[in-house]
Amino acid sequence: MMAVMQPFNLSEIDRLLTTTKAVRRRLDLKRPVPRDVIVECIRLACYAPNASNGQEWRWVVLDDREQIRRAGELYRDILVPRVATMLETKLADGDEAGARISRSILYLADKMPEVPVIVIPCYDRSLKLERYSRLLQQELTMSPEMNSASYGSIYPAVWSFQLALHSRGLGSVFTTLHLAYEAEASRLLGIPDTVTQAALIPVAYTTGGDFKPALRRPVEEIAYFDGWKR
Repeated sequence: MMAVMQPFNLSEIDRLLTTTKAVRRRLDLKRPVPRDVIVECIRLACYAPNASNGQEWRWVVLDDREQIRRAGELYRDILVPRVATMLETKLADGDEAGARISRSILYLADKMPEVPVIVIPCYDRSLKLERYSRLLQQELTMSPEMNSASYGSIYPAVWSFQLALHSRGLGSVFTTLHLAYEAEASRLLGIPDTVTQAALIPVAYTTGGDFKPALRRPVEEIAYFDGWKR
């Protein structure tokens, strides 16, 4: 007899999907985040689909204050000059909405050395090269399609991680600008040259109440059927 799939609670799932967002100003910098909570969210994230089920993701979790301070200062030093210039441009253009986001990013950059946890999701290129080399009996470089498969594998897991965090009362934000100095970050954290960092994610419990869904364009304006703009 075929088992019947139990229905999901769609209202709760929809609430989770529409209220998981980039959290910067509402991160609680004073409340510790237990390591077992992070581990459980990573465990759930690793159920995400990934290319050939290679599971090449690796998760560097910083919860030591000195490590966080050093990584946070590197992030701040990289980001502040660039975003400050962006803010000036947006103010000159009268883009107040964009300026508001830039101010929020600068706030987080300033506070990054104080966040409770930083998570850096990575993928190990050596595992993919090893697997494909065995399969094809030749050395392979990271081709565009292999890069796409690698990022396409780690990003779903990262989003699952952020959903799991939000469902447990924690906030996060996906950041990537530190990758302009990925080599420096790798040296700081002892990450091998064969491992690519995909993001840097501050994690903390959130302050205030629940989050409201963000404003988005109507789906009728962005979804096309059977061809472009149809």
